[in-house]
Amino acid sequence: MDDLIEELRRLAPDMQAWRHDIHAHPETAYEEARTADLVAGELAGAGIEVHRGIGGETGLVGVLRAGSANRAIGLRADLDALNLQELNDFAHRSTHHGKMHACGHDGHTAMLLGAAKHLAASPRFDGTLYFIFQPAEEGGHGAKRMIEEGLFERFPCESVFGMHNMPGYEIGTFAVRKGPLMAAVDAAFVTVNGIGGHGAFPHLARDPVLAGARIVEGWNSVVSRRVNPLDSAVVSVTQFEASRAINVIPDSVTLAATVRTLRSETQELVERLLGEMARGCAEAQGCTADFRFVRGDVATVNHAEETDVCVQVAAKLVGAERVSADIAPIMGSEDFGWMLAEKPGCYILLGNGAVGEAGGCMVHNPHYDFNDEILPIGAAYWVELARTVLPVR
Repeated sequence: MDDLIEELRRLAPDMQAWRHDIHAHPETAYEEARTADLVAGELAGAGIEVHRGIGGETGLVGVLRAGSANRAIGLRADLDALNLQELNDFAHRSTHHGKMHACGHDGHTAMLLGAAKHLAASPRFDGTLYFIFQPAEEGGHGAKRMIEEGLFERFPCESVFGMHNMPGYEIGTFAVRKGPLMAAVDAAFVTVNGIGGHGAFPHLARDPVLAGARIVEGWNSVVSRRVNPLDSAVVSVTQFEASRAINVIPDSVTLAATVRTLRSETQELVERLLGEMARGCAEAQGCTADFRFVRGDVATVNHAEETDVCVQVAAKLVGAERVSADIAPIMGSEDFGWMLAEKPGCYILLGNGAVGEAGGCMVHNPHYDFNDEILPIGAAYWVELARTVLPVR
């Protein structure tokens, strides 16, 4: 199957050119107009039917039919960049201040686009492929919005598949697991209301800062003392805003935390405990607490049958010894989970190379760059997956 990767290497210069162009012109959630134009133009040039404006103005779907089978699958890539100032100095660095492709979506888009062009020229599958180019993965809930705007009604897939590069895994390797692969991401907010006063006379106030500090301590104990150690959850307090004056006890303080869970039961438990803890700590200091829990993206949960197929495809490409089929869950999040909640499918990781002193860095880092060496591997995976799930009879 190395032959297929070699075939896709012929498209490597094009994929690299697309990726570098997209990397140099990063666009964040629902602003990916230039990127969408590039993708739409290349798809149309390959004879692929293009549908635009689903999931906001920038989401699009390419449709490629071959044979006569009444079957269809969806292959998804994400388009958007991050609000992050790039610190690289190579030629294709970001030209947009404060915006950067620091998660590899430029590479994801280039790989799926390369696969689409290869499949259009040499189909060898029987059915319909929907190439889903999704906006706003980075906190914009673009997958959810595409679904709400009729993605699966207009493009009825029997299954849907996604892929993400992963620094720290060797080039030419794949990693995946059945069940929860990535966590749900939620946010907890609390405003502690007390009675402000002079810092020299704390007995005349009801100090919300002290109550807030107790809440931070309490929230940090929720996972270690109230969640089953064999389960997985993360609560990280990331914001604490109080008085700007050193001699003033404020009337109120605000706190916020990011919350990650793999199971809905754990998510509900953590939500309840955080609220109870906030209100109890505030009351103990003579204050009150207004608690709010905001649900974000759902957990990314792979389906067993589709994961087996993806493992098989990856093993054909790179060898079974280079495919990790039961990795530990990751507490980062991915809004592809919304698509897997609607349709069977699988989300797989593709090695992007070493990190640290031996190589590059993790995603969401201002020095990150997608590894161009894996472009043909990822594109070949998409091609082989399409031909495996929709085989010619």
